[in-house]
Amino acid sequence: MPKIDVDWTKCNGCGTCVEICPASVFELQDRPDYPDSKKSVPVRADDCILCLTCATSCPTGAITVEE
Repeated sequence: MPKIDVDWTKCNGCGTCVEICPASVFELQDRPDYPDSKKSVPVRADDCILCLTCATSCPTGAITVEE
């Protein structure tokens, strides 16, 4: 199973990963520690197909994916 990590200190909540992921792995959610914007959360990591589109498309470099 892939390990998907989102660095919420870098994530700006733009939603690029949500829009571009072919497996619909991500959702934008409110996080209590980050009240200024929603953060990307890999809610369906088991569905990841390791295409790395999220990591390469994230404008802030907040997403890493490992096998």
